[in-house]
Amino acid sequence: MALTQQFARVAPEHLERLRTGTEEWDPGAENLLDTGWAVWGLIRFCRASGADPGTVALLDRAVSGDPDGDIGFLDHDGVYDGFTDPPRLLTPTAVADIARGLDALDPGALLADLPDSPDAASVVCGFGPWSDGDVRAHLLEHLSAMREFYREAAIHGQCVVTWID
Repeated sequence: MALTQQFARVAPEHLERLRTGTEEWDPGAENLLDTGWAVWGLIRFCRASGADPGTVALLDRAVSGDPDGDIGFLDHDGVYDGFTDPPRLLTPTAVADIARGLDALDPGALLADLPDSPDAASVVCGFGPWSDGDVRAHLLEHLSAMREFYREAAIHGQCVVTWID
């Protein structure tokens, strides 16, 4: 079973209705993002390459959420299967902070030291044998998707729920 990083954009009001049991979990496909393993590989590369600790912390927070959110009510198969850590929540304020931070990143500079060889790049990112083309393009594609995802959530004042599925 492959584990992948999942994100959902959810209005605070929707979370409250979920909390009280008056609504079911269904953020809609347009509010979901699956980055596979890509963001984990990006974080691993940033740590190994000596990237700015603030950048690593930003990426880690975007993926891991904040530990203090009360979202135990999402403990069901649609979000949490009990196999990994429970989902975590990022408030609209945290989402806006992360969106600004992600938008400020220079992806070219961030990945400047990534080896050109797909095999070497996949090793430093922790992917193992690589057969899906350009590792750099893969990382950039998922970073771009995550940036856009957070940007849209910030614009609409939404929370982001993160979990591993």
